[in-house]
Amino acid sequence: MAVRERGERQQVLLEALRASREPIPGAQLAALCGVTRQVVVHDIALLRAAGEPILSTPRGYWLRPGEAARRPFVLSVCHPPERTETELYTMVDHGLHVVDVVVEHPVYGELRGALHLSSRRDVALFLQRVAETKALLLSSLTEGFHLHTVECRDEGQLHEAVAALRAAGIQVLD
Repeated sequence: MAVRERGERQQVLLEALRASREPIPGAQLAALCGVTRQVVVHDIALLRAAGEPILSTPRGYWLRPGEAARRPFVLSVCHPPERTETELYTMVDHGLHVVDVVVEHPVYGELRGALHLSSRRDVALFLQRVAETKALLLSSLTEGFHLHTVECRDEGQLHEAVAALRAAGIQVLD
């Protein structure tokens, strides 16, 4: 079905995103509307500019469903690449939504990578993609030092997650 009218197409995109509990790849949204992926990228940009909370993840676009208010926090951590799996599983197991990873590069400044991980499945898919592409983790640029923006209910939940990270051998910096 080719949806030619921009407004109608954006409504179709929003409805698809609202109905999904998982990110939807841009190519799948393009096929749904009968347009190119680039048209979808443009429509998503316009929807974001209009205030729609659409997230872009390595697995596609995602409109996070309404949920109890979650507060953002920043964790500063340091560990070698082989501890990434433990770090991320520990975070999501304690109810954290891992929004991104940030490193401070000496030449380029702040480098940020979107993650949007909320479950063990999300983490497994992320780690699988890293392995398949042989991509370096951003933290490999900074000897393991990096930041994560995380979202959770409250500071109590955050403190429990930090304690679990430390118990698992992940260095969490104050």
